[in-house]
Amino acid sequence: MGKLSSKIAVITGGNSGIGFATARLFAAEGAKVVIVGRREIAVNEAVTALGRQVIGLAGDVADVVTHERVAALVAERFGKADIYVANAGGIRIQPSSAVTMADYDAQFLTNARGTFFGVQTMAPLLRDGGAILLTSSVASRKVLEGHAVYAGSKAAIEAFARNWALEFKDRRIRVNVLSPGPTDTPILAKLGVAPQAQPQVEAQAARMIPFGRMGKAEELAQAALFLCSAEGAFVTGVNLAVDGGISLT
Repeated sequence: MGKLSSKIAVITGGNSGIGFATARLFAAEGAKVVIVGRREIAVNEAVTALGRQVIGLAGDVADVVTHERVAALVAERFGKADIYVANAGGIRIQPSSAVTMADYDAQFLTNARGTFFGVQTMAPLLRDGGAILLTSSVASRKVLEGHAVYAGSKAAIEAFARNWALEFKDRRIRVNVLSPGPTDTPILAKLGVAPQAQPQVEAQAARMIPFGRMGKAEELAQAALFLCSAEGAFVTGVNLAVDGGISLT
């Protein structure tokens, strides 16, 4: 039996990067997984790659209607859920002087509002003893150039998690945060970094990390599995940095 046998998990941003790796691992450990992503084509491709244990729904987490659709899907297919991973996020790297209101809103709507209302909507469907995991970033604690708005939006969800860890204690629902450091995912392409420039950017990031390399999405997925499975049954309200030590520098 897998560590998540018979569990139902919902993962936003599950069509790529850390979310995809987490969905793949959770499914391998026996869970039925619902992934949510903004682009329907990408969601469908991810579902095909992940297999029969996974179903997908396309929608923008910044829109509360998306969360209502996810909840309706879970209720219809499974009745309840056991795990909710609020992983979807957005980032725009730019100096504060260049940030427009649209830039600001885009990050806070996806990262903070999307997380808050996702949890609010899904919490009634979570079984007692379930788990909520929020994906933050080491940028919330370590100052990185051009990350002010992104860092603020991630700091907000860390505050949500601390509050929810106590709000949900009577239901024994554990609430934790996973904070990745620089991780080898398709994020560079999404940020507009040209393919020929990506190796240089990755090498620069690796030099900042004490372990001398970027993290792997699969390593973040393993940490997520610990926090969402019975192995982490006595862990709540923590912020686990999986960053090769970069937050220490």
